[in-house]
Amino acid sequence: MIGFLADVPVDIDRDPARLRAIQELTDPGYAAAQPGLLERVWQWLGQRISDLFNALSGVPGGPLGLLLVLALVIVLIVVVRLRVGKVGRSAKTSGEVFSGRRQTADEYRKAAEEAAARGDFADAVRNRFRALVRGMEERALLDARSGRTADEAVAEAGRFLPDLAVELTAAARQFDDVHYGGRPGTEAGYRTLSELDERVRRARPVLADA
Repeated sequence: MIGFLADVPVDIDRDPARLRAIQELTDPGYAAAQPGLLERVWQWLGQRISDLFNALSGVPGGPLGLLLVLALVIVLIVVVRLRVGKVGRSAKTSGEVFSGRRQTADEYRKAAEEAAARGDFADAVRNRFRALVRGMEERALLDARSGRTADEAVAEAGRFLPDLAVELTAAARQFDDVHYGGRPGTEAGYRTLSELDERVRRARPVLADA
């Protein structure tokens, strides 16, 4: 009789029952049976991919058709990004050489030297390139006209000074990068531009059709 009574379940109050449940769940055996974080992430990703394919199962061609559509979308995005980026860069780096009152080449050179002396090499680069272009206008190598960009100036000048065409192109790029691209000017860049200006002043032009 005593043994029978011992086997009868005993009601446990709410608080002791909750404590017993917490003790059971904190047993290391439960933690070992749970999947790890990485496994749970892979399970979640697998479920999302499965849901996506199920939702788009009506696409002609099934999964293969879906993959082709996704590939075409990716290619279209890449092409648009490249095209827009190229146009954006061109618009940003193809501004006019001169702004405001146009000065003489010597005035631009003096302004460049003063800027370099105070360590403002961005302003020095801007004014020295303007001196370069203005000097070619004063020598009638270029027509004195407004709205000319740096690339246009060196492209026209390169026809008459082919030996300096590469250096002129690099100078135009430096001007655009500093003046329109927001890059800092450097002393080395300014010195290179100054040397090119002097070489252009001494260079003898050739006929465009020579």
